[in-house]
Amino acid sequence: MQEGSKKAIIAAFVANLGIAIAKFVGFILTQSAGLLAESVHSLADTGNQALLLFGSKRSSKKANDRYQFGYGRERYFWSFVVALVLFSMGGLFALYEGIQKLVHPHETENLAVALGILGAAILLESYSLRTAVKEANHVKPKNQSWWKFIRTAKQPELPVVLLEDVGAEIGLVLAFSGVLVAHYTHEPRWDAVGSISIGVLLVIIAAILAVEMKGLLIGESALTTDVDKIETAITSHQNVRRIIHLRTEHLSPDEVLVASKIEFDQTLSMVELSSTIDEVESAIRSNLPTAKFIFIEPDIVRQQSVN
Repeated sequence: MQEGSKKAIIAAFVANLGIAIAKFVGFILTQSAGLLAESVHSLADTGNQALLLFGSKRSSKKANDRYQFGYGRERYFWSFVVALVLFSMGGLFALYEGIQKLVHPHETENLAVALGILGAAILLESYSLRTAVKEANHVKPKNQSWWKFIRTAKQPELPVVLLEDVGAEIGLVLAFSGVLVAHYTHEPRWDAVGSISIGVLLVIIAAILAVEMKGLLIGESALTTDVDKIETAITSHQNVRRIIHLRTEHLSPDEVLVASKIEFDQTLSMVELSSTIDEVESAIRSNLPTAKFIFIEPDIVRQQSVN
């Protein structure tokens, strides 16, 4: 894991732990459904950061006979688990609590305490989001939108933290609004509406994360720009005639598998061919350092007969 990703995760962990404790104390004092939903949400987020760090540690294990390409996909797996936790502990609980409050409404107590805690939580969450954005900017192309970055990033941690933090900020605003409107309208169901809105938001974010992590778990190809680098490295060698097939797959954010069939100069001897393949592999790694596993098969283009 890159240092930037780890810094963003640790910042999110510290912020969410403090927020979760403050919100839960606030719920005990105010009995606000929105605060309870946000307490569980922040607790789930805290656990999620721990899962991301755990996945990073697991992914660093060395390859063995059973897992010959290593444990790099552990980062994708635990990021997928994060999506499930966000869906269940965050989204579904908030929906349940909101529906319960609709059925059995009651006034929020100690408004000043509730608003003070939510305001402090917004500030802490803003710190976490600012850290995540700052670290993501180091790896995100300047002309790329944030949505495309989340959809195409091969490092799962930054998109996860970014979406969690954005969801938390919006959720806090919804909770703040729900408590405030419920107090001044003397209609406690507005607090329930805030909790339900938080639940819907978290379910949507969890679904987006699950879809993105599923693609990485199945095995996404390298980015188009990285494939171009590989093709350039191959075709620039004087003994290469053409690329017949080229396949890539991310085994982890920092490890790409490259498999290719290449037509070489047919006058090469076995020794010269072997030396050429070694040189092509070296060129690929020079152009794309994340290309850790490279398999090249010499072949020829067979012309199809015309009847």
